[in-house]
Amino acid sequence: MSQLEVLGSLERRIDLAVPIAAIDAEVETRLKRLARSVKAPGFRPGKVPMSHVSKMHGPGVKQEVLGESLQKSFFEAINAQQLKVAGMPRFEPREGADASEIRFSATFEIYPEVKLGNLAGASLKRPVVAVEDANVDATLDILRKQRRSFAKVERASQKDDMVKFDFKGTLDGEVFPGGEAQDFSTVVGEGRMLKDFEDNLVGLSAGESHGFDMTFPADYSAAHLAGKTVHFDVTMKEVQAPKLPEVDAEFAKSLGIADGDIAKLREEVKANLEREVKRRIQARLKEAAMEVLLANAVLDLPKSLVGLEIERLRNQMLDQIQASGGQIKEDRISADIFKDQAERRVRLGLIIADIVEKNDLAAKPEQVRALIDEYAQGYEDPQEVVQWYYQDPQRLQELEALALEDNVVAWVAGRVQATDEPVKFDDLMGRAA
Repeated sequence: MSQLEVLGSLERRIDLAVPIAAIDAEVETRLKRLARSVKAPGFRPGKVPMSHVSKMHGPGVKQEVLGESLQKSFFEAINAQQLKVAGMPRFEPREGADASEIRFSATFEIYPEVKLGNLAGASLKRPVVAVEDANVDATLDILRKQRRSFAKVERASQKDDMVKFDFKGTLDGEVFPGGEAQDFSTVVGEGRMLKDFEDNLVGLSAGESHGFDMTFPADYSAAHLAGKTVHFDVTMKEVQAPKLPEVDAEFAKSLGIADGDIAKLREEVKANLEREVKRRIQARLKEAAMEVLLANAVLDLPKSLVGLEIERLRNQMLDQIQASGGQIKEDRISADIFKDQAERRVRLGLIIADIVEKNDLAAKPEQVRALIDEYAQGYEDPQEVVQWYYQDPQRLQELEALALEDNVVAWVAGRVQATDEPVKFDDLMGRAA
């Protein structure tokens, strides 16, 4: 009978034993199977003596069988105890073994009990946003700007002009690295350069020069310039004014409206905006609902799950650094920087899993299909998008997770004091006023 010991709120230890005879029998069976194909110098394949096979592969096979036996014995024991293990167990040999068995102990954590308080006193604000004609007009202006052309003009530069110029920057009288260029181009006001620099490009005609001092931000990426005041000399070479396309049939056709109907274009833009508004509102609701759950739930965190999440976050950062062409050693990234984020994610994951299980909130196939149909509407061939999702189980799992989260958000919203909160369209979309 397995002995279970309580070491802490979540930590447990169980003592188990595996018969040596069973281990040896399985090792012999696997070595005989291996002997049919094993190769060794001086012997034909399949004719290598068992003594040789055992010498070459016996230790590895025995280690493999022992590991599998420990795992099997462990999971049989915890299933008998009706325990739900969090993370992986830590196996250690146990003293007092006799010749007939291998004794060991497995230390592990169990999933915590989640205690969720009464949510009736909690509050949640539901953003309410209406898509109006002015929002459609603004979006069409953005689309026009994305398709603009530029033409040379004989006047002083203005905001939104494309300008070509030479510049030279000096620090303490010396040109600093990266501080000089010829025939450099930028669009004034787009923020590709520091604002103080761009502001000094306004009002210059081709052939005119201008000198000015500028202080780099204290947090500027180039450490040798951060917080330093430098002098720039700029010579304007060319000014080009933007020309935006008219909202006409050709413009509509360029955006996928086959017959060039402007009314259809506006309807499609509005529908796309409404879909995006819905997504952003749901994202805000989700964030607010998750904060409500975190604030009202009490549970212990399994250290093993937090450790696994920290490792996942660290690997994710390493992958991102490598994908961008950077190089960094794994040991240079401290696990401590991920601790708070990992704990939050694990805590929230456990709370959500508990709520889903207790309230039957798992995603239904029809919910997943509704999400797919909604996403597909933004594409030229919706059916192709639907097929794309259903061709890959992983893609479906991602949408199932989203549908499940939507169910949890709705469950929370139905138990708290939820009130509508009017929000400006530009604020929701993150657009500057």
